[in-house]
Amino acid sequence: MNKLRFYLVALAALFVFSVRADEGMWLLQLMQQQHSIDMMKKQGLKLEAQDLYNPNGISLKDAVGIFGGGCTGEIISPEGLILTNHHCGYASIQQHSSVEHDYLTDGFWATSRDKELPTPGLKFTFIERIEDVTDIVNAKIAAKEITESESFSNTFLQKLAHDLYFKSDLADKKGIVPQALPFYAGNKFYLFYKKIYPDVRMVAAPPSSIGKFGGETDNWMWPRHTGDFSMFRIYADANGEPAEYSENNVPLKTKKHLSISIKGLKEGDYAMIMGFPGSTSRYLTVSEVKERMESENDPRIRIRSARLAVLKEVMNASDKIRIQYANKYAGSSNYWKNSIGMNKAIIDNDVLGTKAAQEAKFAEFAKAQNNAEYAAVVKNIDDLVAKTTPLNYQYTCLRETFFGAIEFGNVMLSKTREALLEKNDSVIEARMKALESTYESIHNKDYDHEVDRKVAKALFPLYAEMVPANQRPSIYKVIEQKYKGDYNKFVDDMYDNSIFANRANFEKFTKKPSVKAIDNDLALQYCQSKYDLMDKLVSQLKDMDQELALLHKTYIRGLGEMKLPVPSYPDANFTIRLTYGNVKPYDPKDGVHYNYYTTTKGILEKENPEDREFVVPAKLKELIEKKDYGRYALPNGDMPVCFLSTNDITGGNSGSPVLNENGELIGCAFDGNWESLSGDINFDNNLQRCINLDIRYVLFILEKLGNCGHLINEMTIVE
Repeated sequence: MNKLRFYLVALAALFVFSVRADEGMWLLQLMQQQHSIDMMKKQGLKLEAQDLYNPNGISLKDAVGIFGGGCTGEIISPEGLILTNHHCGYASIQQHSSVEHDYLTDGFWATSRDKELPTPGLKFTFIERIEDVTDIVNAKIAAKEITESESFSNTFLQKLAHDLYFKSDLADKKGIVPQALPFYAGNKFYLFYKKIYPDVRMVAAPPSSIGKFGGETDNWMWPRHTGDFSMFRIYADANGEPAEYSENNVPLKTKKHLSISIKGLKEGDYAMIMGFPGSTSRYLTVSEVKERMESENDPRIRIRSARLAVLKEVMNASDKIRIQYANKYAGSSNYWKNSIGMNKAIIDNDVLGTKAAQEAKFAEFAKAQNNAEYAAVVKNIDDLVAKTTPLNYQYTCLRETFFGAIEFGNVMLSKTREALLEKNDSVIEARMKALESTYESIHNKDYDHEVDRKVAKALFPLYAEMVPANQRPSIYKVIEQKYKGDYNKFVDDMYDNSIFANRANFEKFTKKPSVKAIDNDLALQYCQSKYDLMDKLVSQLKDMDQELALLHKTYIRGLGEMKLPVPSYPDANFTIRLTYGNVKPYDPKDGVHYNYYTTTKGILEKENPEDREFVVPAKLKELIEKKDYGRYALPNGDMPVCFLSTNDITGGNSGSPVLNENGELIGCAFDGNWESLSGDINFDNNLQRCINLDIRYVLFILEKLGNCGHLINEMTIVE
């Protein structure tokens, strides 16, 4: 049996029987092959496989899509109404907000269709079709058209996707974008045909005091009382096809929408989530987990802590800056806290011990199989990681500081310099026009030069503390030589005198552009130095990353064989997945028990008018005190807010629909719990919980606070 054929046989053997319900982000297209549908039915599911995913017809899959660029959203009416998280819609809410119309603080409720707000740049993506292209890729490897390493590359996969797309019946359809991706570390490949709608409008968003109630304090925590939802609507042309914004566009008549159950839920109830989990790393070795902790999480925590401290201070002092930086702060703090929690959970949950035990078991398996490739693969990974760890630390420090935190600077001036040296008037004129748009892109509505200056003053010296002198960008030599190591003096000079620093400087340069002025520009020198170092690090890591990818392909194939007859699921890669489990409480530590749901009682218990994170809107407080919950209350008169389930999720699942045994919407996933933040690396069945917003709380807020009964009327409600 040739090597390639053996690999395919071994992989095919993965797809039998099943694992315990809770763990696993399962591929819809393999439900029957892997018998996961049988396990779901044993767990309580009352639907058939084709109800969830039907390659030849309509299914629940067609009511779920990608919201924006990193979240999940679901269709909850026949007229394109989208439900997602508040934090997923946050950038759009912020985009529409100003001091005069502060939707972040006050909320936004479109009480009629004509008040729904166009949101440029926001898209919603459906998965039109999924195809297995593994045989095509493997045939190209066997024919030596590509190497095994090249099969992972974006260049190859993008070309393959487009070649197959142009040969398909979807080639002349509007909005179709193909994407080919590796799964099981390159042991399988799938092609996704996406249908993208670019006209998405904001419909409803509660005030942040509801949508972000608890703020950073409660983030990743249970018990939770956050009304984390927002609503948008897809618009299309008269034929229901994707189209850029037009006044003539109409709400999309969707081919599938989710029914909504307000019947309630109880402990042990079946719960499944369909969505787009972003990234997991469930198959790392011990050395790779340590690398994640020390080279990524630790420096990220330290750098973001410094930036967030600056932003918090200036945002508290100014409403204008608070609105400008709201989304930046939220985005940065989310994975800052996640990194803290992950490192803690890795230690607390003995993830390193679990991984070591897995490696020991795999070594025994490799020996029993007399497979030299399997026997050597973990050591080969470890040897490579020893080389990548210091480089990845440098990379994280550089990216977090100069590409993620400090915003000022641009390298466009280098192209202008070339034009000036060539003395080509037409090119110079074009460059000058480009510089104007560059200036505007730097000084955009969400940028404040003085805030960024403060961030730079905090981070330039911090980076120097974290990274040895011989590993820093070359601008640090300028700081040492010209400014005698005075970081504040350097930052002030750059932020005061660079060409892009202010309008006066910019216009002075454009009136009389010169090579000398460009060469003396500190911001350009700084930017070139950070890009030079980034290119160097990426180049150093490139070959090792390729080698590591091939080793992982071998390791994951071997782990799959070792687990037989239990199937394996691939790491998350922001493709549509299904996870299933139950509504369930948990015990985080001795003597502590967490119930599986929370109520509005907890909102008043947490209320603190002096703390922006725990302010309760007066209208909501009145409704809670009067217990004016309408048909959404529990039998005892309380109002549910959030609930727990054992579903396996990660970032990207935010906004995902939580469905009951009938495929009806019961909630919206929005977070994981603190104790299991190592879950992206190792799933812990006892501790891992998904935090979900109860759909009844969504409807209650929508009706009683937002006066949006018309939206509820277009939904299919099951009582």
